[in-house]
Amino acid sequence: MTALASAPALAQDAAELFKDADHAQGEQLMREHRCTECHVRKVGGDGSAIYKPAGRINTPGFLRGMVEQCNTELNLGMFPDEVSSVAAVLNRRWYKFR
Repeated sequence: MTALASAPALAQDAAELFKDADHAQGEQLMREHRCTECHVRKVGGDGSAIYKPAGRINTPGFLRGMVEQCNTELNLGMFPDEVSSVAAVLNRRWYKFR
């Protein structure tokens, strides 16, 4: 299968990724796990420079994967639906994938 043949499937999956996400839960988890404080330590300023690094996060699936990476590396203990909720908040706020 070529990359072009799989592109519509990826787009369809992306549209569904955050469909059932709980945005209120995502906001709460971001406060609870102090995501902004960690991002400030990593990139300085208000921490927002960590979002949308050039060419790095270009799909909703990759965004969710980055949240899962934080979850794993920092041993946050979030369940898959919670990771999706945090990613959905970031998508709404910064990435705006459709």
